[in-house]
Order: sequence, then C-alpha cells, then structure tokens
Amino acid sequence: MRASSGQIRYKNEDITDLSPDRRSRIGIGRSYQKTNIFPAFTALENCRLAAQSREPRTMYVFSDASRFVPTATAARHALEAVGLADRGERVASALSHGEQRQLEIAMVLATAPDVLLLDEPLAGMGAEEAGRMVELLRKLTPGHAILLVEHDMDAVFAVADVITVMVNGQVLESGAPTQIRASPAVRAAYLGDGGTIAAEQS
Repeated sequence: MRASSGQIRYKNEDITDLSPDRRSRIGIGRSYQKTNIFPAFTALENCRLAAQSREPRTMYVFSDASRFVPTATAARHALEAVGLADRGERVASALSHGEQRQLEIAMVLATAPDVLLLDEPLAGMGAEEAGRMVELLRKLTPGHAILLVEHDMDAVFAVADVITVMVNGQVLESGAPTQIRASPAVRAAYLGDGGTIAAEQS
C-alpha cells in the first residue's frame, strides 16, 4: 500500500515511492506475520532463491543455480545464522512451525539487509520455540537495525532498546523498556483491551 501522507526516509534518502523490491535491494528486509516460504523447496533452496535476488544474472536463467557459488554460500551462511545449518536439505514443509519461522528470517538474511522489519515472528510458537527465536533476535541485533512488531511482551522487553506501545492505531507511549514497564497507561491498556508493541533495536 502506498503512503497516504508523510515521508519514508532511509539513509537520508526519500524512499516513499520505491516499490517493495527496490526497498529490498537497498538493504531493507522483512518477514511477515504469516509464514511466507516455498514449502515444496528445501530450506537451502528457499535461501538460495532469496540470495539470487541480489545477483544481476538475467542472462543466466538456464544455468544450474546450485553451481553458482556466491548464492549457495550466502544461503548456507543464512541457514547457519539462524541455527538451521543441519536442516538445509530438508523440505521446508517438513520443518516445525518454529523452524519455518527461522527459515523465513534466514531468507531475509540471505538478501544481506541492514534493516530487518519483523512482523510477529513469535506468532503461534510455544515457549521453547519462542525462547529460541528471542535468542536469534538477540544474536542479530549487533549487525542489524531491527523493527519488531510483537504482542509477546516478555520477548519485546528481552530484545528492545526502544518500545512504542500502540492502542487502536494511536501511540500510547514510547521510550526505554524501563519507562514502558513503569507506565500506568501501558499497564492499563494491557490489562484491558490490549494493544500492539513496536520494538526497536539498533
């Protein structure tokens, strides 16, 4: 959806009108609330496809992608980064829900982003899977700016530097985790109808 007002700036450039693929190419990667992978492909193939989006190889559409070393290497590194190095040859549909969420983040990492936009990466996870995802996010923070939209408050407080709480589309409060924890307005919102958390890690 195009912005109805305002401006989106990234690295001092106006990117408001850039298409999603062009935003991706300048270093912005995103995952979705609903898992968005290729279920019939292996985990490695999923990541290799993502990595191929960075290679200007339009004249090589009939070549064997598995033989192109840079994309294969990027795919393996991405799987290793999310803890799926031993799942590369497994068909994505056979992975657990938590592993599929990890794979989606690996696909994003294979595009070499500077910024990660993650939409509820813990959605549908049990406690053990959620714990692994939180550790993964912590591991990614030194090398990436992360904007995380998440309802799991424990996860948000575990990884965020800045937290913005929204209720009914309006910003209720924004600040450091300690400020948000102490906020009567935030406590009231989450004891009542609930809201949405946007967390930033840079």
